[in-house]
Amino acid sequence: MKTIVLNERQINQKLDRIAYEIVENNFQDENIFLVGIKGNGFEIAQELGRRLEAIGQQKINVSELSIDKKSPLDHEISTSISLEHFDHQTIVLVDDVINSGRTMQYALIKLLERPTKRVKTVALVDRKHRSFPIRCDYVGLTLSTTLQDRIEVDLEGDKKAYLV
Repeated sequence: MKTIVLNERQINQKLDRIAYEIVENNFQDENIFLVGIKGNGFEIAQELGRRLEAIGQQKINVSELSIDKKSPLDHEISTSISLEHFDHQTIVLVDDVINSGRTMQYALIKLLERPTKRVKTVALVDRKHRSFPIRCDYVGLTLSTTLQDRIEVDLEGDKKAYLV
């Protein structure tokens, strides 16, 4: 049974709020790099990028980070923009759902191979089941669920987030 935890209107409200928080906390920066984890994380990063361009003065750069979520050490982690472009810049790492924090942890390790000015994290839904020391700076919705529960985010058509 699927239970809707966020409908399209709520997702849009959450993304608007996150975009305003990013602008408020990074108003002094000329550039912001949004790095979306492949899949829904990248789609959310693109949507945040559109919102940030509409409300802020910064140049927004959106990049996709490819990672094997099941075995991140067995495959190369790569970004669609060369890592050198991130040097001394503000980076915002974006994903749809944070569960254990593992995917975000390995993505952060990759991004921190270069000198950065600041790295912040975004998750549309934070489940609070941490195995890794990750805390999101910007969160749309925080849920306490059982370990058997899953959160699915559907961004096609009528956007929704489900508890499965």
